[in-house]
Amino acid sequence: MSPVNSLWFKWKSLKLPWRKRFLAGQDLAGNTFWEFKDALNANRFRRIVKYNPKTHLADVKVSPQWHQWLRYVRNEAPTIEEQQNELLRQERMKYLARIADEKWASKPSFLDKPQEQQPGPAMQSPAAHIHHPSITQQPGEAEGVHNAIGTETELEEQGKKKKNPWARKPTGPSEQWQPESWTPQPKSRS
Repeated sequence: MSPVNSLWFKWKSLKLPWRKRFLAGQDLAGNTFWEFKDALNANRFRRIVKYNPKTHLADVKVSPQWHQWLRYVRNEAPTIEEQQNELLRQERMKYLARIADEKWASKPSFLDKPQEQQPGPAMQSPAAHIHHPSITQQPGEAEGVHNAIGTETELEEQGKKKKNPWARKPTGPSEQWQPESWTPQPKSRS
């Protein structure tokens, strides 16, 4: 800021009794913040911001400290040193967040794909691979295709050897219940 602007801002910030408008301060982006006497409420000053004329209205950003001052959350306007310290704090937080992100990115995650190739699912049932000597191939049958009776006897022999751990007897009447088909009756007109 030039010395002329600095003197002009100091002059405007003096709270002289005949002055209606007072300069409260300036932010790092060049916006100026003003207080003036409210016509409706004489006990309270109104607070406004005048944006830097060189910036587009969509690009105007007001810092949280000045926002607090505009909304009467804080009484004193923030100083330039306080605003600079806030920028340094934000840079420090971004740096620490980047370090934390890099730390977490270096650790393996459960959401990542496994590095090793895992075996695919079995495509055939185990009963199809069993070849029993009592099963004979009928003439005209392709090799590897078994007689339906032979596969049933084969499964029965396996069932005698091992019991199915998942099979259980039904314990209640609701386990054998099956829904009946619904046949609507015609409604009588009365």
